[in-house]
Amino acid sequence: MQTTQSLSLKIVEKIAKREGVQPEELKPPIHYAIDTDALDSLYQSSDSEKGPSKVEFRYNGYTVTVDRVGDVDVEKHAAALEPNKTVA
Repeated sequence: MQTTQSLSLKIVEKIAKREGVQPEELKPPIHYAIDTDALDSLYQSSDSEKGPSKVEFRYNGYTVTVDRVGDVDVEKHAAALEPNKTVA
């Protein structure tokens, strides 16, 4: 039987890598930002038609986006909030 990494752990590892720390060193824990059991269960089904098209939430200074197939994108808030710095 092949074991697969949970989606929430995948997210924590991506952010920890960007921060240059171990996953267990991230504060606060990810479950303060999102229900990790619910997130993981959304993407455990093999039928991608039944899953959400996208889940997005903020955690630890990042905007986390998970697409329909479970691919994770992590962006700093500033990049997500200010794509063009123009003065009106």
